[in-house]
Amino acid sequence: MHRRPLLQLAAASPAAVQPPGLLAARGRTYVLVHGSFTGGWLWAPVAERLRARGHCVYTPTQTGLGERRHLLTRGITLDTFVTDVTSLIETEELEDVVLVGHSFGGIPITGVADRIPGRIRHLVYLDALVIEGGKSFSDSYPPEVVAERRRAAEERGGGLAVPPPPLAGLGALGIPPGPLADWVHRHMAAQPLGSYETPLRLENPFGNGRPKTYVFANSPPFPALASMRDWVRRQPGWTWVEIAAGHFAPITAPAEVTALLDGIA
Repeated sequence: MHRRPLLQLAAASPAAVQPPGLLAARGRTYVLVHGSFTGGWLWAPVAERLRARGHCVYTPTQTGLGERRHLLTRGITLDTFVTDVTSLIETEELEDVVLVGHSFGGIPITGVADRIPGRIRHLVYLDALVIEGGKSFSDSYPPEVVAERRRAAEERGGGLAVPPPPLAGLGALGIPPGPLADWVHRHMAAQPLGSYETPLRLENPFGNGRPKTYVFANSPPFPALASMRDWVRRQPGWTWVEIAAGHFAPITAPAEVTALLDGIA
């Protein structure tokens, strides 16, 4: 059988030479940002489902975590995380992005919208931290939790990073004991302390004019986020959604999270 050279086949097929972003034009583009101790792996069940619905999905891992844990240094700050996501969006030439932050991931997505609002379609805070410019995680989280994490970093993280919670502690995050909890705990990595201690730098109002949705995982509620949820409820211009799942909804309720994200306008 006659075989045409690969380059000839590419020239004959317009789809073969289209940039990746154009190939997914029929769906939306999602960038899913993980929270503390995790990585892009957290989003695997949701990303698979969104792609099956025809969407283009990116799940970046922040510097020093997940498969990038070997890059952990004292120089990692919150700005590093904002740059991680901004660089992905710019390098992949993404436009009209639904930018989703889970838990701590809510902080860097706010910074990304401040830098490149023209590329963002919608900001989604999935049971996420919401802090104003000039504040850090350590300024905004419950003081007793901040003190414990600093102590853990000094005693067990060499003053460089906060060790992940113990396996037994995952129940408080909505992950029941069993194989799923074991899988999550195996993949967790220490969180760079600098990402907690450095302030969020914003040059524009929160959200920078982008549509914003807060998703409250209410079964059970994560107590540490109570003050942030209250702040969101007092602000104009937010859409409020609730989901019957715990804090780690991306892995405990991926079908529900997928349906919710698929419905974002």
